[in-house]
Amino acid sequence: MARLVLEFNTCRQAFIALGDENRQHIIIALLENYGGVRVGEITKRTNLSRPAVSHHLKVLKDAGIVSMFKKGTMNFYHIDANESQWRYLTSLIMHINDLVNEVSEKRKAGICCHNIDE
Repeated sequence: MARLVLEFNTCRQAFIALGDENRQHIIIALLENYGGVRVGEITKRTNLSRPAVSHHLKVLKDAGIVSMFKKGTMNFYHIDANESQWRYLTSLIMHINDLVNEVSEKRKAGICCHNIDE
């Protein structure tokens, strides 16, 4: 369980970032154009204001989900090619899935945890 706690701590910022519906729309817009997208284009695709898009991009960037590159004076945002954050999330989900399957098998076998209050 200590490993699970560590994995949750590692992924907390990403979960917060991914949990917002507006940020999910931004991620979809970025995935639809893998060459990089400017804030103005994201604004059009998501029907969010420029300041809102900028705020959400900062949250996604801070969580390691989105990166930005410059071309001249233009900023282009894209899903981060550094896959480490995605690997952390995948590892956590797989770990939880393994634990859920283990608990399910124990329950099917008649093994149960007793309530602390019992």
